Amino acid sequence: MTEHRQRRIGGARPGAGRKPGIRNRLTQESVAFARETGETPLAFLLRVMRDEDAELERRLEAAKAAAPYCHARLSAVQVSGQVAVSHEEALAQLA
Repeated sequence: MTEHRQRRIGGARPGAGRKPGIRNRLTQESVAFARETGETPLAFLLRVMRDEDAELERRLEAAKAAAPYCHARLSAVQVSGQVAVSHEEALAQLA
């Protein structure tokens, strides 16, 4: 009978995986592109969005892609508490 070795599958292994602080391949490529062209992907999207000669559909797609990096996404907030004065009463107090 031959001796079978058990292989470890999955789980943490010493020395495996990306080292702490090392950027992933996509991030490295983005940084390299920005260095080579002098333009970040966000700056490119904003330039396309502002290009009046570009097709409207292309400008809209660039605006949609850039929006999350320029404007915070608002979220719903639960309001709790008692309202002591009605809207009408507050207006009457101002008059």
